[in-house]
Amino acid sequence: MDKSGRKYFTFAEPPGQIILENGSLLGPVTIAYETYGQLAADKSNVILIEHAFSGDSHVACHAEDEDEASRPGWWDNMVGPEKGIDTNIYFVVCANILGGCMGTTGPTSLNPATGKPYGLDFPVVTIADMVHVQKKLLDFLGIKQVLSVIGGSVGGMQVLQWCVSYPEMVRSAVPLATTMRHSALAIAFNEVARQAIMADPHWNGGDYYGKAMPEMGLAVARMIAHITYLSDESMRRKFGRNLQDKSDFSFNFDVDFQVESYLRYQGSKFVRRFDANSFLYITKAADYFDLEASDGTSINTLNDSQTRFLVVSFTSDWLYPTYQSKELVKALKKNGLDVSFCEIEADCGHDAFLLPNCRLDSLIAGFLKGVAEND
Repeated sequence: MDKSGRKYFTFAEPPGQIILENGSLLGPVTIAYETYGQLAADKSNVILIEHAFSGDSHVACHAEDEDEASRPGWWDNMVGPEKGIDTNIYFVVCANILGGCMGTTGPTSLNPATGKPYGLDFPVVTIADMVHVQKKLLDFLGIKQVLSVIGGSVGGMQVLQWCVSYPEMVRSAVPLATTMRHSALAIAFNEVARQAIMADPHWNGGDYYGKAMPEMGLAVARMIAHITYLSDESMRRKFGRNLQDKSDFSFNFDVDFQVESYLRYQGSKFVRRFDANSFLYITKAADYFDLEASDGTSINTLNDSQTRFLVVSFTSDWLYPTYQSKELVKALKKNGLDVSFCEIEADCGHDAFLLPNCRLDSLIAGFLKGVAEND
């Protein structure tokens, strides 16, 4: 375990490689993960949390006496003692996804065949591959079933994939602000972001490790993505047409508006913590995800599942709007599953599931309590 509370599990050492959905072989595979709370003697209190696109295993802080471990997590308002996901009650596991850059094997990892970072030699992975790797982690931890799998956005896709790939392991599922498949609009935004990275002269076909990084391309990609996480109302309320540290237009291409400054800041901050190739791989995996497929991996295979679902959408989420959550609910109910649905009024866009919200806290807390008590 490192100073941040992160632990590591490595498996599939050659020749025991895993087979990915596209038929490629990969190994060894290392998973970075963190745990919170105490595992019950019968292991009945496990909650697996799936992070969104740019998240990591650090879902919440661990302790106040360790600098890195005590830094805020990406869902600190939800996970912790006496919070919506109460770590006094539940044992929480959160792992960085396959293809990421926060400790789990991805394009930044060393390719054992060359001794250099994979770059674009890393195989294209899918949401199903990510879940398959997480299953290996739970096997390693001796966990045969989880009380709930919870996640939003791309994390919500992983929640749904868990229910399809390993329905016997999932007692309940909470997909938040997510979809069964990307719309053309979502794919389009991802493609523009990918093109921004690949157009950067320093991208060099993905072979930039140890050299100049494609910082400008990645920053622009983040700016594009960040716009999709917000809403018109939240941006109007926060920025409007306010100018940045000036009383009139500059009449050049420097920053004039506060929203321009904000986006540039988000882009430059992202570059310091994320890898451009991981951005390409994860967005592609999200675009490929489709639980309306007819290849035996769809939501329609769940007609014998005992999994209980809580599906949540947000009124101002235009990236994965409520109609997509309703399509999911309809598909689940068509298969005779136990489904609860709630659309939460929120004006802050797709990111609403990450922000403090008393209604979401109480919904999740109540749902988990009901699942635990009724089993």
